[in-house]
Amino acid sequence: MTTFKLFSRRRDRTAAMPFIMVTVLIDMLSIGLIIPVLPALVGSFTGSQADQAFWYGVVTFAFGFANFFGSPILGALSDAYGRRPVLLLGFCGLGLTFFATALSTALWMLIAARLVGGTMQANAAVANAYVADITVPEQRAKRFGMLGAMFGLGFIIGPVMGGLLGAIHLQLPFFVAGGCTMLNFLYGYFLLPESLPAERRRAFRWSAANPLLSLRALARLSGVGRLVAVVGFSGLAQFVLYTGWVLYTTFKFGWGPRENGWSLAAVGVMSVIVQGFLLGRLLKRFSPRRLAVAGLISSTLAYALWGAADQGWMMYAVICLNVLGYTVTAAIQSIISSAADPHSQGQTLGAVSSLNSLMAVFAPLCGAPLLAAVSHLPRGDWRIGAPFYFCALLQGASLILAYLHFRNERSSPVL
Repeated sequence: MTTFKLFSRRRDRTAAMPFIMVTVLIDMLSIGLIIPVLPALVGSFTGSQADQAFWYGVVTFAFGFANFFGSPILGALSDAYGRRPVLLLGFCGLGLTFFATALSTALWMLIAARLVGGTMQANAAVANAYVADITVPEQRAKRFGMLGAMFGLGFIIGPVMGGLLGAIHLQLPFFVAGGCTMLNFLYGYFLLPESLPAERRRAFRWSAANPLLSLRALARLSGVGRLVAVVGFSGLAQFVLYTGWVLYTTFKFGWGPRENGWSLAAVGVMSVIVQGFLLGRLLKRFSPRRLAVAGLISSTLAYALWGAADQGWMMYAVICLNVLGYTVTAAIQSIISSAADPHSQGQTLGAVSSLNSLMAVFAPLCGAPLLAAVSHLPRGDWRIGAPFYFCALLQGASLILAYLHFRNERSSPVL
């Protein structure tokens, strides 16, 4: 069969959830591969644990900083030209980042690679816009949960593979991740259909791509308001967790890439179970607002317990007990998506992604100094959990803001 025939057949396909779920699965598998080994790669260029924590924060900062500016631009471009071409561009950016990281021989090369990758990659926001294109508002929370389950499944397979491959050679997971991303590009080119019809597109405007203006427009959407701050605080807590998990468990329990890979896989398993199977049942009994509040309570407690854990098995126990914490993102995203009109899903969810990227910028600035400050303490010391206590405070603030926001919505009380 010729390439032209394959291309024509791909164009005739109707956009549906299975297509974007496969795309997200491969994307998150690629990202999950590098999580257990990126701190160790940074550490190969440094001479102490304090320097490792600092430069790992810089490398993480570079990606989030670039993504803060790139996400709203790519989101607005997807509203103008469709989701598919922007996703393909994101795969190219991600693949370039992985290969460049694997070939880096100095810290400045790692930082440069992350800057380029962050600028070109907005796959999560565009994938969520894709789902919003093909889903009625009443079903979005459930379908965002299905997408979240694919994120989780990628984090089951990816970190385990990354830990095992990293034990063979530190650069190997990055080459494998780059190869998976190129496979995703081929899948997207030949099989992924477009979800946004021409009549629902709108012209690209630089004002819509301005990250600060897009955040202001997001806050002005009816029914959103304080939820922007909820997304911000909750996102900052989540990114402090992501950027600090590996170093925290290394400092506190002496874990290596293999142990960290398995622990992150456990997070993925719970995410798949809750978002892929339980969320639909929970939504039949509780509104997205109620789930958001309950999930924020659960995750606030989880952060505090992770910080206080003095045995490795306790980390797994909290992962399993934090069931409702895995429902927060899908619940909040469905509320925000339903507040936006069909012509601006890319811009709206791009603004959410941009806000999360901004939090990813601040996360290493908050988490890395806290880790560096406690890096000298003996293993098992409760004070090493300082970054997670900070996360608990942030999530507690999100809980208060969410409760106040939903209580003030007269037609949709929380309790």
